Amino acid sequence: MAGLWRSYQVLMTKYPWRVQLVTAGSLVGVGDVIAQQLIERRGLAHHNVRRTAKMMSVGFFFVGPVVGSWYKVLDRLVVGGTKSAAMKKMLVDQLCFAPCFLGAFLGVSGALNGLTVEENVTKLKRDYPDALISNYYLWPAVQIANFYFIPLHYRLAVVQIVAVTWNSYLTWKANKM
Repeated sequence: MAGLWRSYQVLMTKYPWRVQLVTAGSLVGVGDVIAQQLIERRGLAHHNVRRTAKMMSVGFFFVGPVVGSWYKVLDRLVVGGTKSAAMKKMLVDQLCFAPCFLGAFLGVSGALNGLTVEENVTKLKRDYPDALISNYYLWPAVQIANFYFIPLHYRLAVVQIVAVTWNSYLTWKANKM
């Protein structure tokens, strides 16, 4: 396991952006597998591989680039590594970014699932409030620790590791019709 971590660090140093995107896509995919197998109890015979591939693509092409870029912007908006700066970053993240990102994630997922605009709006109205409230139970504490203890280029990975559980919930929520 230590060797795997060292390899990850080497790759992160050489190719930080690519590694962050691959990490995000992979872990969103893991979240979908967990959602299908543990939450929905589909069993391997009924696992929807296409859905997992769609969710991974959301991770690769949406979650990774958007969240990775957001952390860079946030570090320019709120400078410093103090407890006060970490608290400010968490507040900006949770009050400005999280509500928009969550709505966009659910909307993108709905579009990939073939929902019409009207169906997607109806689904967002139904699922968004519950998902946002659930977000506030988990993410403020995680983000304070992330912004205070974790270097910028590892933040997306840390969030995505914690987010395996969150992604399981979100992919279940995004794919619940």
